Amino acid sequence: MRSYGIIGYPLDHSFSQQYFTEKFRSLGLDDHQYLNFPISRIEELPAIIAGQSHLMGLNITIPYKKQVVPFLTDRSNIPAGMNACNCISIENGKTIGYNTDIIGFERSLKSAWKNKDIKALLLGSGGAAEAVCFVLKSLAIDYVIVGREKSYENKLTYADLDEQLIKTHLLIINTTPVGTYPDINDCPRLPYSYLTTNHLLYDLVYNPAKTMFLQKGEERGAAIQNGYEMLVLQAEESWRIWTSERGK
Repeated sequence: MRSYGIIGYPLDHSFSQQYFTEKFRSLGLDDHQYLNFPISRIEELPAIIAGQSHLMGLNITIPYKKQVVPFLTDRSNIPAGMNACNCISIENGKTIGYNTDIIGFERSLKSAWKNKDIKALLLGSGGAAEAVCFVLKSLAIDYVIVGREKSYENKLTYADLDEQLIKTHLLIINTTPVGTYPDINDCPRLPYSYLTTNHLLYDLVYNPAKTMFLQKGEERGAAIQNGYEMLVLQAEESWRIWTSERGK
């Protein structure tokens, strides 16, 4: 049995197990399985790897995309300066890190938004935000990070967001878990009344399909995009890594 899986906490919202289980079934891979590992501490990771002799790869989700980096044997495939990993290939006990969120976000953003001459507000500075920042920089899109408190990374707080900032930043990206199932009535604290039909609200959350953040944007006529396409794209890139690494 070849095993793959995902670590995070909690994992009630995750579609990854369902996605890969259906993928294995469609490919006739009866000797493959995808497991959920809802660990409460990242320090539990080595025991999982040691205890699963057929474990070939892992996806990493909230809140461990940054915390997992020190546990990697090899991080040479992660872009320089990036401190987040969401995909691990396991070979002979070695953990090789990747960030497939980069490909997932870039391709899904390009499919939803053609105008590069814009500014973006990036909500959150966690592990998912690392990939988003990388992509925005590569596309030469100016952005500013918004957090609950100001810090080296968070240049603005939600209280700083006024009409001028909203109307001059037409791309607003939620990288936080706010609004994720089961807390579906929650949303980032934005002045939504300033949104226009020129805005795109992109939510990395995909469960529910239309978060309160996206609903509020849609009510103002903004274009909206959830994180499901990104999930699929990064999952397929993970699968490519896991299989190509072994020449299959």
